[in-house]
Amino acid sequence: MNALTILLIIVMLATTAVLGVGLFGFFTGGAFNARYGNRLMQARVGLQALALLLVAALVFLGR
Repeated sequence: MNALTILLIIVMLATTAVLGVGLFGFFTGGAFNARYGNRLMQARVGLQALALLLVAALVFLGR
């Protein structure tokens, strides 16, 4: 495994964690969701974009 693959795995796990926290907050509602719900989903989108860039880099580099 090279550094890009390890970084991709870390970013994918972070995306999953942010999604899980965001969904938990959404379903429970309350002050946490009102305060952090939008920020968590924005962070998820950013992490997904980073993951896609890493996948593209791995494909482009042929690894």
